[in-house]
Amino acid sequence: MIEVRNISFSYDKNEILKNISFDIHDKEFIAVLGNNGAGKSTLITCLNRIKTPSTGNLNINGKDIFKMSRNEIAQNISYVAQKNELSHYTVYDSVLLGRKPYIKWSTSDEDLKICDRMLELVGMTSFRLKYVNKLSGGEVQKVMLARALVQQPNLLLLDEPTSNLDPKNQHEMMKLVKKMAREQNITVLIVIHDINLALRYCDKFLFLKDGLVYSFGDCSTVTEEILKEVYDIETKLVEIDGRKIALIE
Repeated sequence: MIEVRNISFSYDKNEILKNISFDIHDKEFIAVLGNNGAGKSTLITCLNRIKTPSTGNLNINGKDIFKMSRNEIAQNISYVAQKNELSHYTVYDSVLLGRKPYIKWSTSDEDLKICDRMLELVGMTSFRLKYVNKLSGGEVQKVMLARALVQQPNLLLLDEPTSNLDPKNQHEMMKLVKKMAREQNITVLIVIHDINLALRYCDKFLFLKDGLVYSFGDCSTVTEEILKEVYDIETKLVEIDGRKIALIE
């Protein structure tokens, strides 16, 4: 169980987040939705203490992350940023960096086995000796996901991981994240703009507006009225093969 309580954050006197609270369960895949400036990226960077909120806390299985060391946080929460600097490292070395919170004096056989397993799970084993800055956008995202997963987190935070991908790679990434959440017992929060990708793959939907939680719940809470109020666009929701799809009118 992950409990977010009264998270607030301000830049100078500009209040970005206002008493954000919600609960999520193990293995849930949560879409964080809203217009630019609603506070989506700020929220997830507050949840892993990249930014320090002015109030609030995050409890993971009863433990308050704001009382944890940086190393303990990295063992509980992993984060994939919207933009990742492409360094001149091999795929394998890049993924191995994710084991840093666990490495003592040197890498162990267990560290190497976990890296091998995660590279296999994301389908990047054959790329292990290639340099990350020579990969395609979709391949880089898989490497970043593998690096986050080797941290063996309880909570995975993703900031727009599909924004620079073509439709095929967008769906591959979302399917992969959903699969990993189930198999690795990880809760996922993903900042995403594509409502239909969220509807297809996510379990719950957290709508932010003006720094507040406007709506939170399962697919039934995604309505034409909510989409109009949050995005200020007219949409029509239809069902095709049992899936809800948003059509912009």
